Amino acid sequence: MTNKVYSVTEIVGSSDKSLEDAIENAVNTANATLRHLDWFEVTEIRGHIEGGKVSHYQVAMKIGLQYERKS
Repeated sequence: MTNKVYSVTEIVGSSDKSLEDAIENAVNTANATLRHLDWFEVTEIRGHIEGGKVSHYQVAMKIGLQYERKS
């Protein structure tokens, strides 16, 4: 195993379905624009309530991007 170096950035995913869907939305969107995603850490969970029920989920997370090594 090689030693790895990461950049860490914070992102927020959202969904009206579930926390898992909010995480998937965030990771899938980040993956479409960034390279070498390696891990994530959920740092905060938020939501919106309408009519006494959960209507929307937000998940804040840190995401690790592995640095490329030059040959």
